[in-house]
Amino acid sequence: MWGHLGLLEKHFRWLHHEAGAAPVKVEMPALSPTMEEGNIVKWLKKEGEAVAAGDALCEIETDKAVVTMESNDDGVLAKILMEEGSRAVRLGTLIALMVEEGEDWKTVEIPPQVAAAGTPAPQSPVAPSLPAAPAAPTPPSPRAASTGLLRLSPAARHILDTHGLDPQLATPTGHRGIITKEDALNLLKKFPDSKMAPVQSAPAQRPMATAAPLPPGSRPMYPPQSIPGKPGAPGTFSEIPASNVRRVIAQRLTQSKTTIPHAYASVDCNLGAVIQLRKEMAKAEIKVSVNDFIIKAAAATLRELPEVNVTWSEEGPQTLDSISISIAVATEKGLITPIITNAADKGVQEISANAKALAQKARDGKLLPHEYQGGSFSISNLGMFGITGFSAVINPPQACILAVGTSRAVLHLTKETGALCTQQLMTVTLSSDGRLVDDELASRFLDKFRANLEWPQRMALA
Repeated sequence: MWGHLGLLEKHFRWLHHEAGAAPVKVEMPALSPTMEEGNIVKWLKKEGEAVAAGDALCEIETDKAVVTMESNDDGVLAKILMEEGSRAVRLGTLIALMVEEGEDWKTVEIPPQVAAAGTPAPQSPVAPSLPAAPAAPTPPSPRAASTGLLRLSPAARHILDTHGLDPQLATPTGHRGIITKEDALNLLKKFPDSKMAPVQSAPAQRPMATAAPLPPGSRPMYPPQSIPGKPGAPGTFSEIPASNVRRVIAQRLTQSKTTIPHAYASVDCNLGAVIQLRKEMAKAEIKVSVNDFIIKAAAATLRELPEVNVTWSEEGPQTLDSISISIAVATEKGLITPIITNAADKGVQEISANAKALAQKARDGKLLPHEYQGGSFSISNLGMFGITGFSAVINPPQACILAVGTSRAVLHLTKETGALCTQQLMTVTLSSDGRLVDDELASRFLDKFRANLEWPQRMALA
């Protein structure tokens, strides 16, 4: 009996080996509320390496920052499906496969949809038969019969020329019939081999080479291609790949300016008291910036006027319980707004320490989701660049953003003595959502903010 059991066990192991190890799927997760796709920056585990739950698997660039993705399971990383540098990977896309501990990771089963997606590349031996089969390029023939001047984007032209594809076979989807980069890539998928038959007829079928000259003063039908290493001719351009952060910034700015009724109000603040207080604190080796006082003054004002500490949702206005200030930080990948939480309950020195740490993490791309998600009020300071005043775009769903300019020396005539004295004035502009903060409320906010900044003793500094 024991002999029969041993044979059954061996047979089971042989069948299990033939079938392959069952995979544990690793998919692209949502690492921020607004994330729709991500870029694989770096894999921190190699194929065949053991992984424990909570271990860092890879670094993913989201729409906000570079975030470390942790494993939810124990096992072995068997197959990396999305290599480092993969861009625009949609949420839920399979990026790797794991197997359970004790399984042979080399025999992991590849899901059918992944295997099917990877089959076109190794089919190059079949490609030589394409020239002998004239019927192969017939599917796009309805487009090939079109007449007139072809219009291609520079990226599409480069792809088609590199792979020797006839642009007449592409299906244009761009504005006014322009063949876009995506159209060229779709055609390349149909003909993965660059030595396909339509290449021979491509030079004769491109009417753009023999197009009639354009009338004086008219625009060309397609933009000329800029050649790397050579001076750009008038009208040429080069495509710049947009990062996830840039794309999300563009979406949110467009959303803000098209859906939020912006109202603007400005006021000048005297920084004399703040400058004097900073000097006194510096003697005690406490280093804080004017921006730290601005953050504190805004938080204190929001506590005095809680009706400004609101956000707009689909259901309407929502009053927030906590006062968290979003500070705009410029990074190489774009603008990001880390949050100083509970700013009204913190002193200037603690706010300063928080702001410095968050700004450094933002520039290094190491902000955690909870460090930039949320916030009830934003501050954008361009004073260090010498900007005297500007209007900022509201960060939805917040109600307001405060734009801060540089300080400037202004001569002032005192009422008491009639003598001239110098004041350090700073212009701040409040952009407010007219649905939540009307002009009267915005004026009261600026009046109290100026009072807090010009008389910092009234704020809780400790």
